[in-house]
Amino acid sequence: MLPREVLQAGPVILRVPEEKDADAIARAYADPQVARFVPFVPLEYDREDALNWIAAAQVVWDEGGAEFVIADRDTGEVLGAALLKPPDRFGNSEVGYLLAPWGRGRGAATAAVRALTDWGFAHGIPRIGLITDVENIPSQSVAYRSGFTREGVLREEYATRDGSRHDSIAFARLAGDPGDPIDPFLPFFPGGHPSGSLTDGVVRLRPLTPGDTDEYHAMQSDPQMYKFSVPPEAPSYADSVMRCRYAGMWWLAGQRVELAVRWAETDAFAGHLQLTGVLPPLGQAMVGYSLLPDYQGRGVMTRAVDLLATWAFEHTGIRRLVAGTAPDNVASHRVLERAGFVRELLVKDLLPGPDGTRIDDVQWARTR
Repeated sequence: MLPREVLQAGPVILRVPEEKDADAIARAYADPQVARFVPFVPLEYDREDALNWIAAAQVVWDEGGAEFVIADRDTGEVLGAALLKPPDRFGNSEVGYLLAPWGRGRGAATAAVRALTDWGFAHGIPRIGLITDVENIPSQSVAYRSGFTREGVLREEYATRDGSRHDSIAFARLAGDPGDPIDPFLPFFPGGHPSGSLTDGVVRLRPLTPGDTDEYHAMQSDPQMYKFSVPPEAPSYADSVMRCRYAGMWWLAGQRVELAVRWAETDAFAGHLQLTGVLPPLGQAMVGYSLLPDYQGRGVMTRAVDLLATWAFEHTGIRRLVAGTAPDNVASHRVLERAGFVRELLVKDLLPGPDGTRIDDVQWARTR
């Protein structure tokens, strides 16, 4: 059994929940963000539910786990909750946590998770997992800052309130891991928030989100849009849903950046821009884009590509951006030339074309 003690965690403490915490716990669990990512929590969470949670926390302790409230070190105010699940048959555990709205933005979750994980290792737990929804970017950020390694995707791992299945992201730390914070290779746009944006006053770049799915899919389903895609075919709606749902996770993991290009004046969806093929050892990534016909001929994509390139060179380890175009895609050639890219070479028969044909690829680059 783990000792029922108070853990010191920088700006917060972790302590065993008590009946006096019920009102604060009820308010914390009633938050829509908690309800979104913890589907078994009652929507009308009240004091009685909180008292039941406090009683259930004692059972967790009795079974070899640990359930704490996270409280402000100085004021004692309850900010959230954290737990270590009872060990499985191999002695492994899993950490879980949530913060109330008034506890966010001060590093409380990271401090709590780091302290709880280190405490678990000190008491003989060899491996501690952390599972979070693919769309829960703040929780994934906590995992990285707490020294957890991303291990993979658990497909359709749990059911949401509406019955749909969601993927989860699996992280873990081993007792022998250094536990140092893992800095992202691709930081979010200035401000460090996953919903941040870049703009030059004419176009605005925002991270692709599930709310962009229908507009993104409609654009990519147009034959004039996908004829230069690889492969040259329309995505399924499920593929578009996945791209928009996974975009934040890919970005945070340093794999790719997926952006909605918007007309700044109206915030209307104008196109899609991405960084893919991110190779940190080479400091290289690839640019790709699509633009709705209504916005073509206005310099929109040139501005968007230049904004993205400037950000990448100033805020990431990327030193070289590359792009590939079909030889007859003159509009794309002009975008790249105006955005500072230089044509480097022609690769014969590189790209798949319609009906089994092959298409040459004109390759471009812009360097820091």
